[in-house]
Amino acid sequence: MGSHLVTLFVILPLAAAFLNLLIGRKMKGAPDILANLATLALLIASVFSVFAVAKNGIFVYKVGSWVPPIGIAMVLDGLAAFMLVTVNLVAFLCTVYSVNYMEKFTSKWSFYTLFLLMLAGMNGVIISGDMFNLFVFLEIASVASYALVAFGTEHEELEATFKYMVMGTVGSLFILLGIALMYSYTSTLNMADISLTLAQKGLGNITLFVSILFIAGFGLKAALVPFHAWLPDAHPSAPAPISAMLSGVLIKSLGIYTIVRVLYNVIGVTKEFTNILLVLGVLSMIVGALLAMGQWDLKRLLAYSSISQVGYIILGIGIGTPLAIMGALFHLFNHSVFKSLLFLNSGAIEYASGTRDMRLMGGLREKLPITGWTSLIASMSIAGVPPFNGFFSKLIIIFAAVQAGYIGYGFWAALVSVLTLAYFISVQKNVFFGAPSKAMLSGRDVAKWDDIKEPPLFMRLSMIALAIICIFGGLLLIPAVSGNFLNAATEALTAGRDYANTIFGSLGL
Repeated sequence: MGSHLVTLFVILPLAAAFLNLLIGRKMKGAPDILANLATLALLIASVFSVFAVAKNGIFVYKVGSWVPPIGIAMVLDGLAAFMLVTVNLVAFLCTVYSVNYMEKFTSKWSFYTLFLLMLAGMNGVIISGDMFNLFVFLEIASVASYALVAFGTEHEELEATFKYMVMGTVGSLFILLGIALMYSYTSTLNMADISLTLAQKGLGNITLFVSILFIAGFGLKAALVPFHAWLPDAHPSAPAPISAMLSGVLIKSLGIYTIVRVLYNVIGVTKEFTNILLVLGVLSMIVGALLAMGQWDLKRLLAYSSISQVGYIILGIGIGTPLAIMGALFHLFNHSVFKSLLFLNSGAIEYASGTRDMRLMGGLREKLPITGWTSLIASMSIAGVPPFNGFFSKLIIIFAAVQAGYIGYGFWAALVSVLTLAYFISVQKNVFFGAPSKAMLSGRDVAKWDDIKEPPLFMRLSMIALAIICIFGGLLLIPAVSGNFLNAATEALTAGRDYANTIFGSLGL
């Protein structure tokens, strides 16, 4: 039963997408119900998978009953369960938010169909046990996300989608070429079998070249500097729930997860690889923060902030100690929560005021108290202010850097956190505090001041739920909780290439 649970994470969103396609356009309200039931079921199954893995160990599903490495395998271990909870939690709250938000768009059924396809692709990447199917699911998620960025069909959205699609295709080509070269060297596509083969044959020059291709390809999906050019256009142009999904979980599942899974569990991490990750991490932190400071478009600022925060995660992975990896994974979860909340806040602000330009705002706390408070909580979380969840994950990464002797990297992590606090204080000042702008009061450029009010119920519920997680997220460090969640994911990575023995051991091979 446990191994069959693995397939649910792909089958359920695909089935819901198909049903949406069939009945969504004919039955009003059906797309909302189908999408929310599907994402809720996936969230429940994800939480259940955490406890199932803690109790029974790793699950491997043999597709068609063909035993790996000949057959296709789907794998559920501590890291996969951790990622599934993160992805499906954000996805559920985004579909709840979309019930009201997407009313202003046409073809709601097609939005949910594409959303569920993207979710199926992300879940598929996480549970895939072989490189080729990982690539297939990655492309399903990518193609669906291209369409969702362009969903409004305005000039800005179409232009951003084109850039995103071109850059995404380049990244996919790097990954596909790397998979082909890896297959030519190992004669297998199963990740566990590749790991065993590399242990016997050694890495060789071709594997080092493949690793660079993977870092470039997956790094582009993760929007690491210098592979980040597509993100600041794509994320602001998309509808708010899609911006939340892109920055919250898509770049994590298609980019960060794949980098760490391949480098740690398949190829085997080396000092050269960790040095590359350290440099990419600190570059992303600094460049993303500096670029965010000069933005007046709220969603564009949040997009650059995502680049900066992804740098923290990669820095922790690059340090490579168990403490640093745990901090990186914890920050991955935390960033998924507070960045999704910030993008949903931006959607609520644009929904109410008709603008994303912070120069045309001011004084919105009076009109949007719930949006204002949840935005403040998310801003303090991302800046690492105690006692919010972002403080704990950043502190762990900085402490791990100092402990490992990377004092300079720890300094940059602390400094960028101060810069993050500075530009989010500016966001709060320009958007929610002070006096309303003259343009807002006159109604020439934005909605009239008297007409501005809190967004509808379902949008508010999603924001409140994410804000609560930001407040109490630090409780995930309690041993009774982290043992099944964070520690299990950390152990899956620190086990390194012993991942292969675990996979085949669970199959009795």
